Amino acid sequence: MVKFAITPGFEVGGTIFKPEQLALLGSIIGEKARIELTNFKQLYVEMEEESFEEVKKKLTEKGLEIYPAGFVTKSLITCNFCRGAEDAGVEIAQKLNRVIAGITMPSPLRIGYAGCALGTSEPLLKDIGVVKMRDNFDIYIGGEPKSIKPAFAQLFVAGVDAERMMNIVQRLIAYFQTNGKNKEKFSRFIGRISMEELRNAVAS
Repeated sequence: MVKFAITPGFEVGGTIFKPEQLALLGSIIGEKARIELTNFKQLYVEMEEESFEEVKKKLTEKGLEIYPAGFVTKSLITCNFCRGAEDAGVEIAQKLNRVIAGITMPSPLRIGYAGCALGTSEPLLKDIGVVKMRDNFDIYIGGEPKSIKPAFAQLFVAGVDAERMMNIVQRLIAYFQTNGKNKEKFSRFIGRISMEELRNAVAS
């Protein structure tokens, strides 16, 4: 069996699966397959491995995006871009997703994006949260929603442009990939490394 993640991508209006996409998915993955709804705005599909490449091709042709499941960076979790494509930065979010999704990690890494300070995608509850503030971006790290002691992410850097934001996020991912312990949550990693050391390593 092989397990993989599916998302329709995102645009103004949010992450939306079309009926024909779901109909195709159900018709080609086989009777023994399992579909799981995740809190990453993805569907996890587990199916027979020998049919995977053909299924992947057909789903991609229908506009769906395929990512690895498990200990990887999840596809970008976004708001619904209610302020419009340009003001909320849809193209920037799409570009960020292309460079961060599906990278092998010590533990699953959730990255959120909000197109304004309303933060409807809950970026402060993600491992890394990006918030667009007019023409610049703030980056938060270390959110922890799954705990009896949940915690908001802390402000890591503020007021950076899109290129710098993407560079910092990629460097955060690379630093965790290299220095994180197996199955170590990102929030615990930050506590062990310290915010100051992390800033010096990736944001200086």
